[in-house]
Amino acid sequence: MFRKRLPPEEERKVKANDREYNEKFQYASNCIVTSKYNIVTFLPVNLFEQFQEVANTYFLFLLILQLIPQISSLSWFTTIVPLALVLSITAVKDATDDYFRHKSDNQVNNRESQVLIRGSLQNEKWMNVRVGDIIKLENNQFVAADVLLLSTSEPHGLCYIETAELDGETNMKVRQSISVTAELCDPNHLASFDGEVMCEPPNNKLDRFCGTLYWREKKYPLTNQNMLLRGCVLRNTEACYGLVIFAGPDTKLMQNSGRTKFKRTSIDRLMNTLVLWIFGFLVCMGGILAVGNAIWEKEVGFLFQSFLPWDPPVDNFLFSAFLSFWSYVIILNTVVPISLYVSVEVIRLGHSYFINWDQQMFCSQCNTAAEARTTTLNEELGQVEYIFSDKTGTLTQNIMTFNKCSINGQSYGELTGPLGIQPTRLNFTPLNPLADPNFCFYDEKLLESVKVGDSHTHEFFRLLSLCHTVMSEEKSEGELVYKAQSPDEGALVTAARNFGFVFRSRTPGTITTTEMGQTVTYSLLAILDFNNIRKRMSVIVRNPEGRIRLYCKGADTVLVERLQPCNQELISITSDHLNEYAADGLRTLALAYRDLSEEEWEAWSESHRFADKATDCREDRLAATYDKIEQEMLLLGATAIEDKLQEGVPETIALLSLANIKIWVLTGDKQETAVNIGYSCKMLTDDMTEVIIISGHTVQSVRHELRRARERMLALSRAREEGKGIEGWAEAGFMRNGCKEGQAGDGTADGGGEGARKPSQCPPIPPIPSNLMDSISGEFALVISGHSLAHALEPDMEEEFLSTACACKAVICCRVTPLQKAQVVELIKKHKKAVTLAVGDGANDVSMIKSAHIGVGISGQEGIQAVLASDYSFAQFRFLQRLLLVHGRWSYLRMCRFLCYFFYKNFAFTMVHFWFGFFCGFSAQTVYDQFFITLYNIVYTSLPVLAMGMFDQDVPDQRSLEYPKLYEPGQLNLLFNKREFFICITQGIYTSVVLFFVPYAVLSDATQSNGVPLADYQSFAVTTATALVIVVSVQIALDTGFWTVFNHVFVWGSLGSFFTIMFALHSQTLFRNLPNQFHFVGSAQNTLLQPVVWLTIALATAICIVPVLAFRFLKLDLKPQLSDTVRYTQLVRQKRRKPAGRSMGGVWRGTGSVSEGRLGARGGSRRSGYAFAHQEGFGELITSGKNMRLSSLGLASFASRHSTGWIDTLRRKKNNPTPPGTSGENSPALSIVSGSVPPLSNSSSVLGGSQETPIEEEAVTAPAQNTDSDLAVCKQTSTSAVSEAAKPHGSAQANAAGVSTSIRGRPHVKDSSGGWAHSLGTVQVSHCLYWTE
Repeated sequence: MFRKRLPPEEERKVKANDREYNEKFQYASNCIVTSKYNIVTFLPVNLFEQFQEVANTYFLFLLILQLIPQISSLSWFTTIVPLALVLSITAVKDATDDYFRHKSDNQVNNRESQVLIRGSLQNEKWMNVRVGDIIKLENNQFVAADVLLLSTSEPHGLCYIETAELDGETNMKVRQSISVTAELCDPNHLASFDGEVMCEPPNNKLDRFCGTLYWREKKYPLTNQNMLLRGCVLRNTEACYGLVIFAGPDTKLMQNSGRTKFKRTSIDRLMNTLVLWIFGFLVCMGGILAVGNAIWEKEVGFLFQSFLPWDPPVDNFLFSAFLSFWSYVIILNTVVPISLYVSVEVIRLGHSYFINWDQQMFCSQCNTAAEARTTTLNEELGQVEYIFSDKTGTLTQNIMTFNKCSINGQSYGELTGPLGIQPTRLNFTPLNPLADPNFCFYDEKLLESVKVGDSHTHEFFRLLSLCHTVMSEEKSEGELVYKAQSPDEGALVTAARNFGFVFRSRTPGTITTTEMGQTVTYSLLAILDFNNIRKRMSVIVRNPEGRIRLYCKGADTVLVERLQPCNQELISITSDHLNEYAADGLRTLALAYRDLSEEEWEAWSESHRFADKATDCREDRLAATYDKIEQEMLLLGATAIEDKLQEGVPETIALLSLANIKIWVLTGDKQETAVNIGYSCKMLTDDMTEVIIISGHTVQSVRHELRRARERMLALSRAREEGKGIEGWAEAGFMRNGCKEGQAGDGTADGGGEGARKPSQCPPIPPIPSNLMDSISGEFALVISGHSLAHALEPDMEEEFLSTACACKAVICCRVTPLQKAQVVELIKKHKKAVTLAVGDGANDVSMIKSAHIGVGISGQEGIQAVLASDYSFAQFRFLQRLLLVHGRWSYLRMCRFLCYFFYKNFAFTMVHFWFGFFCGFSAQTVYDQFFITLYNIVYTSLPVLAMGMFDQDVPDQRSLEYPKLYEPGQLNLLFNKREFFICITQGIYTSVVLFFVPYAVLSDATQSNGVPLADYQSFAVTTATALVIVVSVQIALDTGFWTVFNHVFVWGSLGSFFTIMFALHSQTLFRNLPNQFHFVGSAQNTLLQPVVWLTIALATAICIVPVLAFRFLKLDLKPQLSDTVRYTQLVRQKRRKPAGRSMGGVWRGTGSVSEGRLGARGGSRRSGYAFAHQEGFGELITSGKNMRLSSLGLASFASRHSTGWIDTLRRKKNNPTPPGTSGENSPALSIVSGSVPPLSNSSSVLGGSQETPIEEEAVTAPAQNTDSDLAVCKQTSTSAVSEAAKPHGSAQANAAGVSTSIRGRPHVKDSSGGWAHSLGTVQVSHCLYWTE
């Protein structure tokens, strides 16, 4: 009946086109299941999960007790209805969530794929694909399973894939089939393929595959380069065939996906503990009253046996006490009524709808609203301490734009002019038919420089059109489509294309371009390929005139060392430009060239051939050969590409950082790219004390680097505190492998591979106690690579990694797998006990989203997998600030106030029964009638507290964003914890004492106006009940901080409903119709007509409320909270009628100063903005011709057909032969290299344009006035930090401690159309206030 669980695989065997053979191993099908329930298992599994809540089990136990008539004084109906309601609401919510998971699974499982069955291709659903099947994939299709690539429509069995769903990278990657199967392109040939694959078992290693193909009595090794993984998308390849190796849950994508977890908030977990405590308290109270019952029955009760005997089951005082114990447990159970859980679910549902309805979280561009996909985690949004974010698609749009450039010491792309004037985008199309209409540039100076034929400018764009690995496809004349391996290269080649240097086509030995309207074909002599160690690539070409030139582009840090020394002044100017570009967060590359003589080329070519054919150390020999020729180059300039951030990202990160939220970026991208984005979004700044890089390849090296990093952090921290300078304080902020620059093993291009340091060079460092790390001052950042992180996450290393990372302000993890993302999140959850939030947009983020306490999905360009796995979703990262600082904080505040008040009112209500027990012979008699007990939590007090839990707020949403420090009480769990709980129940017990003993003392001797005593049971019950309802209503009026129409209606309406229902229950009409149920006719009217009763109620109310008012007044005066001061300053501002234009909705522009603030902290050191999302291997692929169709070899002749008439027209229109920026007004550095650069082509002039750049405006500073002289107030400006995040250049110097300033800035963010989008507007001064104890 039950299938035996299979043992874990040690080796997988797959035979092509043989399902019977493969089914013997019972491999998993390709059907995936991410849902938790099905129709059969839903009810039992869901009930089992719900009864794991202690409260649900507690109420079920009470329900069972109430079914026993001998001990129950209340009807079982009062418990079963609310319990069933709570279980039903939760079940419906869980069923809805799981329905969407089923829907997503069905959508994926029912996708169709072409499967080769019995010699013909048939459409099959993905879930019916089996291991061993051969499937056909077409361009832009998702890969259905992990398949071995057999053949493709491209030459040499190549295909291109995009792996964004796996690792977040959108640049294309190349996969190649093994040569023996590359010719099997026909279904008939593939049907006869019977090869057998033996490979490793299923695992989560995305970058590794090891196997062997056995076919025709030969063996062929298989690697990851031969595999297409599920989740990849086929790009730029018409079709390919693959053999399914892993299917469904065995695929690497699913192996990296975490399981769906049942998430509960910290308040839920605390409530479980409190319910246990309350139950223990209940047992103690029941035990005390049961002992009292036993004593009373033994000493006094026997006197009544003659006329009031015990009920039949009871035959002695001990059994009477036993029954009395359970009766009191039932009566006193209202300290935690089940209506509490009903109200909590209603409040959470309301908070979810507020998120869904928030128009400020609606993205009009993609017509997407924010969505709360769960209702159980809203208050947890107000307690987040760690945010784990993906990079590509989450922080960035993954759109590369050519933004600025520096050519021969002249910077282009900086726009200056009157503020508010929108620059005009240049239109290239009329004068350059081959221009890309989507290209944007605005700077007129660069256009003029190209028009007049400036040799440096032409050489600059000629380099961009030649030095790359882009493939060009010309479907029709003039319609060019570039297939770039990385978006960086695509942006650079497109820029050259629009400025008249159009890359048209290539063959293994030639590159054809159209330069200023003339077709030029260069001989491609060599490609010196890019890799992460070289950080540069070069091409060597021969022009039609026979001159040989090397063109190189790469990181400025490596190119500067290889330039001719005569270029120092130009190098200095260009370096300043690079520094400015890097400060703007742009990705920079330096460009250089070198002329080669025929003899130099021949000699180098011979040494290159020798290195290429070497059997040992081939890579090292080639690198040395490349390095030999890439010397004595002349600097041409630099490029600056913007990896466009999503709108509002820097401002959002700045605000969240001010709220003491730590942001970690976990990305699959390479280190340089991730670091560059870190600077762009202001996670990393040049004012940081140090940016530490961990890149060891072994456990020992990683441990050593982490310990050395902590040692250095402590040293810098001590030096900062002591005010003494130490060696290295003015160094550039990067620490390579824990050693200073220049030490062996730093991992630079000159020093060999990373992690190559010998132990003797960096002696072992003892571990530093974690408590010392808490005392670190200064701002540090940590960058760690994926291979280092794998070692850092090992059990004996994780605490060292954690102590180092948590001492840093920012952490960036590069080249991480989806599973490593989840492991980092779990590490923080395990050791820091902090609330975590993960945000991502792709399938590679799903495991991280599931692991975190809160998962947020960005509905971006990488599908909807992240959204489907998330708890909340919206369109842009910037909405995160509103989700946390507004909705999250409000939800936490409301829930805490709701719980505090709810426990207070129920202890005040219930404990009256306890005191009454000492005066009623411990008989389990209730003070109130049964109708009041039933309606108290349902009608009389439910709606006011519900309104407070739904609508209350301490400060408006604008102030929540303006004062991020308001968020910290949630992180510290200050508003509802065990201490606050005990305060609430103490107040409730005090209220119950007053409500019982004051009426008891007054009414015991009081008489009516006619002389009849008032000391009867029902008069006492009416008086106590009325006083209780009035006191709790006044209390909630005091607790409510934000009054709405609903609050007024519910508070005063509940009071009115109490009197209406009470008079109705004591009316003559009900007594006549149901005399057995309503005994006390007229008691309410008679009691409440007595003045002494109202005086008693007023006295009890005053005794209950006045101490609370006095305590709150003193607390507000002596130790106010930040929210109290914010409200006070808001009132002061309203009275003073603040000037117009200081609201949150204004325009916010950053300052345009140079980056003196950034460099000041470093003593003039400079950070490289180099980042290039490129991979090694494409150069060799191009020169071998493997990635080119046979027809492409003849495309060079096609490029020459284009007309050149437009260039002649442009030449006739030229009036000024000297372009701006090339006259004598320029820097003297320009004359060093200008004037004698021989062009490789005789073409001249083309159209150009300029791109929009930030409009600069100085910050306006004004003194802020203290709103309360009695407070010790340190006013800091969150505005200054947020405007710092939005600055295009530099950063403001920090204010001295205690100085009261306010900065009004206007941050700007580029929107997708090139304009400036308004994100936060003009922000009010933010006050960070603190008080000494």
